[in-house]
Amino acid sequence: MIAGDLAMGLDAVLFGEQATGFDLDGWQRLALRSASSRMLWCVSRQAGKSATAALLALHTAVYSPGSTVLLVSPSQRQSGELHRKVLEAYRALGAALPAEAETALRLELGNASRVISLPGRTDATVRGYAADLVIVDEASRVPDDLYRSLTPMLAVRRGSRLLALSTPYGKVGWFYDAWSDGGESWERIRVTADQCPRIAESFLAQERQSMPSAWFRQEYECSFEEAEDAVFRHDDIRAAFSDDVMPLFGRGAA
Repeated sequence: MIAGDLAMGLDAVLFGEQATGFDLDGWQRLALRSASSRMLWCVSRQAGKSATAALLALHTAVYSPGSTVLLVSPSQRQSGELHRKVLEAYRALGAALPAEAETALRLELGNASRVISLPGRTDATVRGYAADLVIVDEASRVPDDLYRSLTPMLAVRRGSRLLALSTPYGKVGWFYDAWSDGGESWERIRVTADQCPRIAESFLAQERQSMPSAWFRQEYECSFEEAEDAVFRHDDIRAAFSDDVMPLFGRGAA
């Protein structure tokens, strides 16, 4: 029993499959075993990204006593939905670790760990925490100022981690910037709908026929699309800038 518990503490995949009964896909195993401190999951709708994030949140809370895990999304409803998945996984554990408090927005365990669901409407709603793990759901729709208020929460906890999961939402915002230009500090996982065994090809065919092609590519193929009302393409605007040309005004001007 002790050996099994130790093994699950060292392996979130084992924890997910044995303790809670989840049947994990290959990408979920890879994601849960990641040791990266900064993770981006660009994953299709209904491919299991929220359930996987919930497992990571619960594993951290159970096996890192005294830890604080924050769940953030654009709205309290969305954060609460992710927290519900955490509670479902926790209840599947049985009475392995009693809870001190268990509500729709908060889980406090007997080992002093906490999982807290926060609304992400503005940066003012999330300040005041130091965290071991911050999970940002629907990250492409989280405003830039809110994201910037989250990273300082990780400053004083050794081994702290940030996970952002989402489908794309245009070529704008911090999630797109981190995905396209964030460098090696981010670990990136991309999973399209056709890579998910639970999503039928017939369903995708129907969806492809029923929605604009750009929207389908965004929702199911993890494609960062141009805004529909954009006059110029994002890549063309970026290509117009050069460090090799001296500006007429401002820094470097005669």
